[in-house]
Amino acid sequence: MKKVVHLVTCMGIWVAFGLMSSAAMADVRQLDWRELRPADWTPPPVRDPMYYEMNPEAQVQTNLDAPLVPELDGQKVKIPGYVVQLEGDDRRVTEFLLVPYFGACIHVPPPPPNQIIHVRFPEGVPYPVTYDAVWVTGTMKVEHLDADIALVGYQMEAAEVISYF
Repeated sequence: MKKVVHLVTCMGIWVAFGLMSSAAMADVRQLDWRELRPADWTPPPVRDPMYYEMNPEAQVQTNLDAPLVPELDGQKVKIPGYVVQLEGDDRRVTEFLLVPYFGACIHVPPPPPNQIIHVRFPEGVPYPVTYDAVWVTGTMKVEHLDADIALVGYQMEAAEVISYF
C-alpha cells in the first residue's frame, strides 16, 4: 500500500511540474526575426560571400541607425538563430551574438543592429550545440551595445539555449 501511495504522490508531483512548466512556457512569446524591426523597414539584401571576398570594402555593417521595436523590452521570448561565439571556455560558450542566418558577422558583414541579439548565458552552451541553429529563450532588453564585431540593437539574458533540431 505504501508503494502505491508513494507512486501516486510521485505521479502527482510529476504532473504538477509539467503543468507549471507548460504555464511558464505559455508566458514566452515565440518571435520571428521580422518582429525585431518595424513593419515599414526593410533590411538590406545579403549577398553571396564571394561578393564580399571580391569587394572587401563592402564588408562593413550598414544601417547603424536601424529602428528597434521598444515594445519588446522586458518580454520573455523564444527565437531561433545562429551563434557567433564571443566568450566561453574550452567546453562552453557563455556569451554570443544571435543572428538570423548562417555566416553573419563571419563570412558576410553583420546584419543591421535590429537583426542582432547579444546573449549572455552564464550556464554556457556546449560547443557542439552552437555549430547549427539554436532556440534561445530569455528576457529581451531593447538597448544598443557596441560589441567588438558589430553594433547590436537587442540584448538578452538567456534562460535556455537548445538545439533547433
